[in-house]
Amino acid sequence: MTAGVRGWSLRQRVVALLAIVGVLLIGLAVTEASLAERSRNQVDALLNKTSPLRVQSQELLNALLDQETAVRGFAVSGDRADLGPYDAGVRQEQDIVSSMRRLLADYPQIEGELRQVETRADQWRQSVAEPVITTTEQRGTAAGQALVTESARQQFDGVRVAVDDLQAEILNARESNAREVRRTGNLLAVLLIVAALVVVVAGALLLLSLDRTVVRPLTGLADQVREVAEGDFAHVISGSGPPEFVQLAEDVDAMRRRIAADLAEVREARERIEWVNTQLQKQAEELTRSNRDLEQFAYVASHDLQEPLRKVASFCQLLQRRYAGQLDERADQYIAFAVDGAQRMQRLINDLLAFSRIGRLTTGFTEVDLNKVMGDVAGQTEAARQYADAELTWSELPVIRGEEPLLTNLLANLVSNSIKFRRPDVPAKVHISARLVGEEWEITCRDNGIGIEPEFADKIFVIFQRLHPKDAYPGTGIGLAIVKKIVEYHGGRVWVDTDVTEGTAIRFTLPALPEDLPATGEGPDETAATVADADAEAGTAAGDGSNSAPEQSAGAERTEQAPAGGRTGGMKETVG
Repeated sequence: MTAGVRGWSLRQRVVALLAIVGVLLIGLAVTEASLAERSRNQVDALLNKTSPLRVQSQELLNALLDQETAVRGFAVSGDRADLGPYDAGVRQEQDIVSSMRRLLADYPQIEGELRQVETRADQWRQSVAEPVITTTEQRGTAAGQALVTESARQQFDGVRVAVDDLQAEILNARESNAREVRRTGNLLAVLLIVAALVVVVAGALLLLSLDRTVVRPLTGLADQVREVAEGDFAHVISGSGPPEFVQLAEDVDAMRRRIAADLAEVREARERIEWVNTQLQKQAEELTRSNRDLEQFAYVASHDLQEPLRKVASFCQLLQRRYAGQLDERADQYIAFAVDGAQRMQRLINDLLAFSRIGRLTTGFTEVDLNKVMGDVAGQTEAARQYADAELTWSELPVIRGEEPLLTNLLANLVSNSIKFRRPDVPAKVHISARLVGEEWEITCRDNGIGIEPEFADKIFVIFQRLHPKDAYPGTGIGLAIVKKIVEYHGGRVWVDTDVTEGTAIRFTLPALPEDLPATGEGPDETAATVADADAEAGTAAGDGSNSAPEQSAGAERTEQAPAGGRTGGMKETVG
């Protein structure tokens, strides 16, 4: 192989080999097509020309014999009816000659013999047949028979000899066509064998070329790659064969170098990670100790700290009841401050304990029907709603996975806050609604209360954060912090919708169950559009008290309507 061919790519080599084979096969195909056309013409001449000519020559001879026999018979009988075969023979002879001439365009020798037959037949009719017929008609049968001499018979024998010569020439032409057909068929067979040999040789060359230029280089490259894969990352990979394989070997070796460098970095990172894991393990142990300390603190806060607080509060209350009015006004005020401080300290400790237990003391997630939870919330807030003349309503709520006690606490805190921060002289209206947004349920608590300024929307979820004096709105300021922690514990988020024009709308999300998600192809926007908008529902609740959706009362007034989804529809809790 020359240096120029060694520089060829695999594609160039395969294309060159296929081009050579293609040229050879095309040449053979053209030759075979030419021979096939020639053979077809020869077969056509054999079947459609020489064979019909041979048959027609025999028919021509029969027509001439009919003429000669009819003339002899008429000379004997003198009956004009005996000349019928003669006339028919003459007409048949003319038809046969005319038909044969149409087939003799490529056979001039046969055409010459046919003309010889016509000449001799015309001479026989003029010198023998016509005189015998005329003499017999005019002078009788004896005179006619006298003209049928040996010379007349010899003259008709000359016609026969001419017909024999014609048949011999036709036979020679037929044999020549047959020989040409056989020879052309043999040539076609030879060409087919040659084409098969070309294909076999080309296939063998292709196999040898593939073995030398593809299989061996790839096998060598695979062995080197396998050696690297077994762990010898320092082994340099080299390639051979076509330029593509050499380039492939260089690319694989570059990948080996990158992998080796990455492995070195991984080893360094592993060492660093092991050191970090050691530090994390130490921190985890410290965190475990800290959690134990916190649990001990919670135990102390719930037991040891509660006892002295209860004593302080009890004795302060005894002082207040027993000595109220007996001391001066300042002393009564001091005692009232002490009682209020002890009670607020108890509430703070209880709220802190409740806040710390969220996510630490767990009962496990189950499927929770929020409609049932709202029924419990309505029972828990009944006293507050009676005092505030409040109305609690909720639309169809979903089933989600979570802890039912925590979710009850979450909704109870939101409803209590809405009732607490009501507007003076306006009956409080609280509405809970839900809609599916993407893969989450967005639940909204909407009221017609005093509202929240946008600049304080994030501060209200901070523990112990208060926006009003404690004498205006009682409480420890930890309720919404508990709400946020419960929502985040369930994998959601909570925020204040600052776009509402009246009252407050607190929204939070909870992951939806798989069976609640829309079918494939329906986007989140389409899902949200098919669910009643929470703002519209909440606006209804915060308006004149009428509700467009069917609702159910959890108190004295109670109606029920089953929605299409199968669960109970909207609900309404009215306290008058």
